[in-house]
Amino acid sequence: MKCFVFAGLFSVVTTTGAAAFDTKAALGEALFFDENLSLNRSQSCASCHDPDVGFADPRRAVDGAVSLGDDGESLGDRSAPTAAYARFSPTFHQREDGAFVGGQFWDGRAADLAKQAGGPPLNPIEMGMPDKAAVLARLQENPGYVAAFPALFGTDVLTDPDAAYDALAEAIAAFEATDTFAPFDSKYDRFLRGEVELTREEDLGRILFFSQQFTNCNQCHQLSKSAIDPAETLSNYEYHNIGTPVNVAARQENGVGSDHVDLGLLANPLVTDPKQKGKFKVPTLRNVAVTGPYMHNGVFADLRTVVLFYNKYNSKSAKRQINPETGQTWAAPEVATTLSVDLLTHGPALEDERIDALVAFMKTLTDQRYEHLLED
Repeated sequence: MKCFVFAGLFSVVTTTGAAAFDTKAALGEALFFDENLSLNRSQSCASCHDPDVGFADPRRAVDGAVSLGDDGESLGDRSAPTAAYARFSPTFHQREDGAFVGGQFWDGRAADLAKQAGGPPLNPIEMGMPDKAAVLARLQENPGYVAAFPALFGTDVLTDPDAAYDALAEAIAAFEATDTFAPFDSKYDRFLRGEVELTREEDLGRILFFSQQFTNCNQCHQLSKSAIDPAETLSNYEYHNIGTPVNVAARQENGVGSDHVDLGLLANPLVTDPKQKGKFKVPTLRNVAVTGPYMHNGVFADLRTVVLFYNKYNSKSAKRQINPETGQTWAAPEVATTLSVDLLTHGPALEDERIDALVAFMKTLTDQRYEHLLED
């Protein structure tokens, strides 16, 4: 026997070439990278969530905004979020105060990681498989899967397309729940452990980020009550409408049409309240500096632009009302009726030094394995 590695977990290969997966996570790792689970055998989970670039999509079309499907033509209307640290998003639910929290995808329509993993293979503009029976047929082509699925999920699992598909999703979710996706080893993490020091600019950005006086970044981008929690994921997983404009270029390419409105949270089948229209889940800021472009539709290319976009709500300066990427006034929100006005207008306008400091701090949230991408 010999061993091989996909992205960090070891699998055993027998002399017949079939892989023996002794845990659900090990099996899920193989499935995560398996292009045979798409219609044209050209796309895997890793295609849109590449471990080399922060589990985001390096192949994205329209200036990186949206992902290309397995058919080589279809384009989505939303940007593929990073899969890193996704396991920390709680199961989708509504709190006692009425706020919706958690789930996967930008609108939380997948309650948890397993539900999310089951989405792309059957999505016609993603991996494009026609049905669960077709996915089962692909699984049965692989001797390693034929051995592993019954061993891990029960003898009859590969006789029922529904059971096999649920097992596939559970295995992928088990892999996504490993530390491969959440190492907590960024410069900021190392700073909290006393292993490194932040630069003056980075530390100013840290202070501003967690300040209630000068910004309110942490009102949405902090999960723990403590700003120094070693397991902070930098999202509270709530839903807000921050006034993101339409990505016109993406709409022109993907054929969705200029009259289409992305309903955001209201597109979730469990949500019927029209007040949730245009709201999207607060993303983690882990690896944010290397996983652009930004917002749910990839409309902004640069991280500094994102900070300036927020700052426009508080600044009366004519200069701050110009999008530096277009040279034009900031475009209107796609949905203007449900803006989180109180959050967006909290705090004073920021001068360049503080804007740059916030960007510098967010760069420290990059996992160590991706720090070389900051230079690029």
